[in-house]
Amino acid sequence: MTGRAPHFERVAIVGVGLIGGSLGMVIRQQELAGSVVGIGRRVESLKTAVDLGAIDWYVDDPKDGVRDADLVILATPVDTYERHLKSWASCLKPGTIVTDVGSVKGALVERAERLMPEGARFVGAHPIAGKEKTGVAAGSATLFKGARCILTPTHRTDPQALQLIRELWEAAGSVVICMDPFVHDRILAAVSHLPHVAAFALVNALTEIRERSVPDLDLRNHSGGGLRDTTRIAASSPEMWRDIFLWNRDNLVAMIEVYERHLEQLKRLIKAGDGSGIEKELERAKQVREQLNNPATSDA
Repeated sequence: MTGRAPHFERVAIVGVGLIGGSLGMVIRQQELAGSVVGIGRRVESLKTAVDLGAIDWYVDDPKDGVRDADLVILATPVDTYERHLKSWASCLKPGTIVTDVGSVKGALVERAERLMPEGARFVGAHPIAGKEKTGVAAGSATLFKGARCILTPTHRTDPQALQLIRELWEAAGSVVICMDPFVHDRILAAVSHLPHVAAFALVNALTEIRERSVPDLDLRNHSGGGLRDTTRIAASSPEMWRDIFLWNRDNLVAMIEVYERHLEQLKRLIKAGDGSGIEKELERAKQVREQLNNPATSDA
């Protein structure tokens, strides 16, 4: 950590949900900005954000919100980034930093950089600190403590802007690392996006099993902690994860194909009654899983 905390005159948060709202709470509680303005679609949610101390005030028109800001935080679904930037990037004053909190980088970072007007700067960021609950009401100023935040600079990234965003996330309690945006997408496809695919698919499979072959199955009353732990992230936002899956589709499909091969391997061993083969597969997985008992991050 640098031991320093940045200060901005005005911060605009576009999308005051779990992540945007929690970051707003950090900024306001630590007095990292003169004021924090919220921009969003739902007035009731924005009013809640004011009540919870995530923002000072809010505006209906994004152009009004970003015009005088020296930091703009994009915290909407990743599929909306390009639309937002095309709508209001021309209103940014010289020197403004735009950053994001999205789980996909790669091409999105490239497009965001191209849409920056002269003098404005973009820094990609991904705090790995989400949870299945959404909305500012689930937010907390401690959400990012101990969690990793990946910054994804490119050859176009302004060093001063990168340093300020690093200091912002360190002030929030995050462990900050830098990574190429395309490397980020390959890694996150494996450790975050694939587990979400597996959880969503498992819940849908259990629903089909209940409907077609085991009508007495009661998922709520018959399941134990194992099922709840395995499928917890299937309660995450479908809108957000739809966009993540689509924007990282090539990497994710490759990971799904690897996962399918391992499912098929277990299926073959179980079908053949190969106890020793099954045990070897499970032991190998157990040893790797035990290394994750003290993770440095939470779910993406």
